[in-house]
This record gives sequence, C-alpha cells and structure tokens, in this order.
Amino acid sequence: MKAYSVVLLMLVLSVLAGCASPGAPELRPYTAQETRELAMEALNRRGLSFEEYQQKKAELLDRPAVFDGQGEMSAQRNVSRPHPAS
Repeated sequence: MKAYSVVLLMLVLSVLAGCASPGAPELRPYTAQETRELAMEALNRRGLSFEEYQQKKAELLDRPAVFDGQGEMSAQRNVSRPHPAS
C-alpha cells in the first residue's frame, strides 16, 4: 500500500510540474539577415525565369540589376562593357 501511495504521489507531482511549465518556447522576431535568407529561399523555390529571378534577387538584396546594352545580365557588376565606336 505504501508503494502505491508513493507512485500516486509521484504521478500527481509530475502532472502538476508539467502544467506549470510553459508549453511553447518564446517567440522572437526574425533579424533582418534571417528575413533576407528566408526570402531568398522562397525565391529559389518559385521557378522564375533567369531575368525575373535576377530582378527579384536584386530587389531583395537592395542592389540594382546590372544589364549590358543588349539586355543581358553582366557577370561582373563593376566592370563596364566598352561599346564599339560607330
């Protein structure tokens, strides 16, 4: 009988301890870097064309999309392509 009382007491204490603890961890706001990474992951999953992808990526990264005179994306952002003299 004494063992039954001890087991019952332990069961009641564990239930009460479980009810007293918080159910979910505290939510915190995302940092700017985390928000940008989540947006980039979502952009990668959208299946856009190359031009649309580059445009949206430039918007997310706050950088202008650099295109050459023929409407193609430049591989190097800071290098300007010389135009042939006409």
